Amino acid sequence: MGLYDDVYSLNAYWKFAVETVAAAGLYAGGYGIHNLGLVHGGQTLGWEYCLPLTVLWVLLITNAFNFIDGLDGLAAGSAVFSAMVVFVMSLITPNGLVAFLSIALAGATLGFLRFNFHPATIFLGDSGSLFIGFMLAALALAGSQKAPTIVAVAIPIVSLGFPILDVVLAVARRFVAKKPLFDGDKSHIHHKLVRRGLSQRDAVLTLYAVTAGFGFMSLILLQQRRAIALVLAVAGIGIFLGVQQLRYQEFAELLSVLQRVTRRRQILANHVAIRHAAEKLRECQDLGTMCQILRDTLEPIGFDAVRFLKSGKNGFSSSMLQPMHYLPDGAWLYSWFAHEIAEPPWELKLELINGSTNRWGYLSLIRMSNESPLPLDLNMLTTEFRCSLSGAIERATARLEKIENLGEDERNQRTRAIGAGTMAD
Repeated sequence: MGLYDDVYSLNAYWKFAVETVAAAGLYAGGYGIHNLGLVHGGQTLGWEYCLPLTVLWVLLITNAFNFIDGLDGLAAGSAVFSAMVVFVMSLITPNGLVAFLSIALAGATLGFLRFNFHPATIFLGDSGSLFIGFMLAALALAGSQKAPTIVAVAIPIVSLGFPILDVVLAVARRFVAKKPLFDGDKSHIHHKLVRRGLSQRDAVLTLYAVTAGFGFMSLILLQQRRAIALVLAVAGIGIFLGVQQLRYQEFAELLSVLQRVTRRRQILANHVAIRHAAEKLRECQDLGTMCQILRDTLEPIGFDAVRFLKSGKNGFSSSMLQPMHYLPDGAWLYSWFAHEIAEPPWELKLELINGSTNRWGYLSLIRMSNESPLPLDLNMLTTEFRCSLSGAIERATARLEKIENLGEDERNQRTRAIGAGTMAD
């Protein structure tokens, strides 16, 4: 099937179908996953569980080696280390057939690696990578069958840790990003290392060391069975730190979502505060009350100031805008920040709309620090709150205009009175 795929190209579903048949044949031959250690009391599971688990294992490892075949010598070299681990494991267990097959596979692959290492002159292709992956999946199962129950489950997983990690990361990334799971990309572990500045040779050697490390930990399990918790903990910490260094944006976003879940109570409290503020703003008539509502609501969330830019003429005096004040660009600023607001590093600008067509101006929410994430869904500010604030500003400015007009009428009356008195004299 791999050779046919190299020549004519098969889609993923045909590949999985053929691999499933091959895995079923392996299980029928007596090689499969028959128990899961602590699950079901360590007893042998029925075929309705064993067969799907065996198929899943073969699909995982077979395609994992196909996935990592992206740099010269990477898949072949990793296969040599994994085959050697299976060989040593079969000597300790012991299992003569598995030892013979695994050392033969390691020797053949090592001879191939002589010409496949960077710069490569020959390549594995699907016919090579799928064959190697299937052989290692089968040998790992066969070699671990004589080991203690829980160790028999852990050893194959740990010894093939690098290709398993790469395929799990690939599936997880594509799932989070809503991309087709079977489409290729350039974000595998080896691609990320090259983008981090490593040469192809250095990236491959680094991943050789990772593969060897996983293999060494799997051999520890054979000699120190009680150390399984420690080995798995060390492997887990190493994987976590390594994946962090690769800087996958999908996982950074996933971590952000998890952090939001842990802070969900604070986020809910902020959302409730914004809804209460919207209710108060619908009854607000003056700038002083409006500013106090904004400060009481936005300061605990993490904002430091608000800035308004009114459409049209701003003809109010500074005394009338208290506690706001004018800026050189004609905007109104209300700040509760301890220092002067210069160029904010973070600003959210919203158009103020009261109704479907009445556009009042713009509101900017200002933050002077980026150290902590904002515990808030920004959509809360763009719906009811924005409409209520727009109405409050219109009522407040209408009140200011009325006061200003009254003041102007009074001045005119005084002027007319003075003029009449002059004429009488």
